[in-house]
Amino acid sequence: MNTPAALGRIAFLGGFAPRRCGIATFTQDLCEAVALAAPQATSLAVAMNDRLEGYAYPERVQMEIPEKDLDAYRRAADQLNFENTDLLCVQHEFGIYGGEAGSHLLALLKEVRMPVVTTLHTVLAAPNPAQRAVMDELVKRSARVVVMARKGAQILEDVYGVPPEKIDVIAHGIPDIPFGDTRTSKPQFGVEGRTVLLTFGLLGPGKGIEFAIESLPEIVKFHPEVVYLVLGATHPHLVAREGERYRLGLERLAEDLGVKDHVIFHDRFVSLEDLAEFIGITDIYLTPYLNEAQITSGTLAYVFGAGKAVVSTPYWHAQELLAQGRGMLVPFRDSQAIATAVCAYLDHPELMESTRHEAFRMGRAMTWPAVAELYLESFSKACRDGKVAARTAFAAWTLGSRPADLPPRRLDHVARMSDATGIFQHAIFNVPNYHEGYCTDDNARAFLLCVQLQELGTALPEAIEALCTGSLAFLAAALNPQCRFRNFMSHGHAWLEEAGSEDSHARALWALGTGASRARDEGHRRLSRQLFEKGIDAVPGFTSPRAWAFTLLGLHESLRVGAQDPCATDLRRLLVERLLTRWKDCATPEWQWFEDSATYDNARLSQAMIQSGTALGNDEAVAVGLASLRWLVSLQTTPARHFRPVGSNGFCHRDGARADFDQQPVEAQAMVSACLEAFRITGDAAWMREARRAFEWFLGRNDRNEPLYDPATGGCRDGLHADRTSENLGAESTLAFHLALCEMTTAQAAPAPKARP
Repeated sequence: MNTPAALGRIAFLGGFAPRRCGIATFTQDLCEAVALAAPQATSLAVAMNDRLEGYAYPERVQMEIPEKDLDAYRRAADQLNFENTDLLCVQHEFGIYGGEAGSHLLALLKEVRMPVVTTLHTVLAAPNPAQRAVMDELVKRSARVVVMARKGAQILEDVYGVPPEKIDVIAHGIPDIPFGDTRTSKPQFGVEGRTVLLTFGLLGPGKGIEFAIESLPEIVKFHPEVVYLVLGATHPHLVAREGERYRLGLERLAEDLGVKDHVIFHDRFVSLEDLAEFIGITDIYLTPYLNEAQITSGTLAYVFGAGKAVVSTPYWHAQELLAQGRGMLVPFRDSQAIATAVCAYLDHPELMESTRHEAFRMGRAMTWPAVAELYLESFSKACRDGKVAARTAFAAWTLGSRPADLPPRRLDHVARMSDATGIFQHAIFNVPNYHEGYCTDDNARAFLLCVQLQELGTALPEAIEALCTGSLAFLAAALNPQCRFRNFMSHGHAWLEEAGSEDSHARALWALGTGASRARDEGHRRLSRQLFEKGIDAVPGFTSPRAWAFTLLGLHESLRVGAQDPCATDLRRLLVERLLTRWKDCATPEWQWFEDSATYDNARLSQAMIQSGTALGNDEAVAVGLASLRWLVSLQTTPARHFRPVGSNGFCHRDGARADFDQQPVEAQAMVSACLEAFRITGDAAWMREARRAFEWFLGRNDRNEPLYDPATGGCRDGLHADRTSENLGAESTLAFHLALCEMTTAQAAPAPKARP
């Protein structure tokens, strides 16, 4: 076909070789195929990096994005806009983009000013809420979506409500490998006279290779010439986590079953040229995958299109490709069924030959030149239906509709305030104050910050990586034999009390609940869970509403993943009911609060009610959380419309005086968190504006028009006084700023929430 005139510059976003993964191979193959089919257009690649050092990419790759670096996504969008890119083709798989469910990708898609065509390599019929939110936003921002099987199109229509006219079904591209006789190539591989079964691709537990090996004793009983070739390196991410445990387990299994001489493990990532040779010696291809919900398999497409007999488990792509006698489907996890199917082909050569010819015939429509033409048709439709003129690339900045830029993150002062024990409480100016030692409150905040920074994919300085471990170790040491957290420790490592306050105990639980569900390191997650479970039993005896709220925030985090804990859920209900009782006993139309005083960290009470009420389906709790937060916003907003937190020099009392100073950073941070939670739950953009207003207090939008955050050091001043800002940059204030910055950064990159009914 003729390339649309609008397509002068086409960008392909995904992994790219030499990165070793299926998406990287696909992106490279598609980019090269389109470049050949449309030589008058410029085809370029934007490569996702899964390691800091990147890869030695070919010239086709003109941009790189570290997958966990949120700002890099926006920079890539700016460059695509600046270079007047006409179309962006995105390869989507949840695992290759940073953020929860790959949400960092949305930061790029929100900024690009050209049509987007997205190829979905995974289409989940039962997504979790985060995956669903990302998919909804991804589809919304794509002019067209491509799937590789009709089942994918059906799920998009039925589950996600995507109009069928927006969907293109285009097969997975394959190299054009000629139909041949396997016997001619076998001698050079040392398998002359053998019947070759093949499985290839990156190895991992989901491939089900153990079931294929378990089928071999039955197969070789009748066909002793059979050899099973397992071709491919172990997935790099699996190697990083657990080494070669999976491959070694397969080797031991073959030895235990007495079929060691019938299995060849070829541990390498093969080039396309080498792959063609291995396919050439293959008689039967096995894909014993374990998960039905696999909508695409590039390895299956390659071998099927080359005209090979296939025995496969019935995952969705295999069901579709091997229908009507084009292969054999066997039940999942059934080694006997695999043996029966393989023997059926070997016992009936004429059946295997007819299957091969039918697969090869159908595969001609799947070769890369044919697939490239179909993609160009999809691109043409996207340009016709979804074009945004490239000249508007900077309009979002000019009109102010782009999310306001956040200050750059600088962690120098956090590092300066830390040592091998944890983070110091206080500073004299910007120098740690050893005399005041350490506390659980601040080390809990420090651990929270480290976990959030890891989720953002920030490349952390060595000192901050050390703080992540050190602050968690501090919390472990703080737990006394009675399972109460001590709070204060001297610089000489002596605990200064037998047990800390209820609030410090609950703040530790909040951090540990977060670590249990979101820490990057498995050891950190397991220790966090262990400490959380030990510390939670003390909470029912607590009387502090803030301790209840901090615990609720920790419970919410701990219940985000894994099996639901009935005891934790019961405690969540109990604490919500206690806060509701406080509200009913105290709140009036003029004083909509849980206590007779508004003191510190006030918005955490509202945040806990909104968050936990939503999780429990308790509409009353959500309503109380939102009502109390509206009241708190009105209490802490000046006539000039800037944020004025309740001052710690007297606080604010019912029917009494209110202190306007000293204003504390933790109060601004709490308001940021609570308003962002309200925004996520309601979808009301007014809450995002309130979060931004509270965050800008740090930057100088306050009573003195003076910033508390010091961009030169990365520290934050301890408070705003009537006549000055504090000269000291302590841990609590500095961590409050950086935690608020993390939350604002995450919120700006997240999918837009749906309005609450």
